[in-house]
Amino acid sequence: MKKDLISIKDLSKRELTKIFNLTDRVKRSPHKFSQALKGKVLALIFQKPSCRTQVSFQVGIYQLGGSSLYLGPDQIKLGLRESIGDVGRTLSRYVDGIVLRTFAHKNILEMAECATIPVINALTDLLHPCQALGDLLTIREKKGKLDNLKLAYIGDGNNVAHSLMFGSVKVGMNIVIATPFGYEPKPEITKKAKEDAKKIGCKLEITNHPEKAVDNADIIYTDVWTSMGLEKESEIRKNVFKPYQINQDLISKAKDDVIILHCLPAHRGEEITDEVIDGPHSVVIDQAENRMHAQKAVLALLL
Repeated sequence: MKKDLISIKDLSKRELTKIFNLTDRVKRSPHKFSQALKGKVLALIFQKPSCRTQVSFQVGIYQLGGSSLYLGPDQIKLGLRESIGDVGRTLSRYVDGIVLRTFAHKNILEMAECATIPVINALTDLLHPCQALGDLLTIREKKGKLDNLKLAYIGDGNNVAHSLMFGSVKVGMNIVIATPFGYEPKPEITKKAKEDAKKIGCKLEITNHPEKAVDNADIIYTDVWTSMGLEKESEIRKNVFKPYQINQDLISKAKDDVIILHCLPAHRGEEITDEVIDGPHSVVIDQAENRMHAQKAVLALLL
């Protein structure tokens, strides 16, 4: 049966652990996996611009012995020039997997339904599972565990926040999301994540108070205040989110050994200060690197 990576919600704790354990091996001994994708070709369909996602996938596929085809926004015009279903069915006859970075989440669901090869979600407006896998891997490396930690996410309740919620509770990590009023995560995502949290025995809390969120936090995470596609709201959001900036004063309220994560790109001076992102608590570049290692493990497992 075909297996995709659409949402961390779809993965069990056992499957997540399997990914992390394989990632450790791939990162530690890359030469042992240099032929894992030998003879395999993946299509990278990107409707949104990218630095880390595109490069990490292309380099990762190459390092596993495979090859990739980058199909940018003007090449396929997914859903405009040709239906998503037809693209999925056709590419299934040519390549061994599809990595899709798109806008509407329904696009990735339709692609997965129509394709007969593995489909990997490289970002939708709703979820960003590959990012969350790299984030959890980074926390695991820096803290030596994932369960019974406290992650404070400060900022917009966006796709990154959604996947962090799904991932954190699956591994037994407590998570607090602090957003301005009206910018909370989607209720349906919160409901599903809280159901998982209850089963596992960890806490998920939504608040409008960043100071409360970072109190006794092991990890502080932030993202840009304005996601791609919402640029017209940028000026309004800058004012609304000002109290949610990750600065030295805010991180001083967390644990002394708190680590700072940001999925990048960062708007320095907005959601995070230079002092913090370049400071001793920041692990954002390690975090960016770990995207590639986690994705390599996913590719090796799916293909």
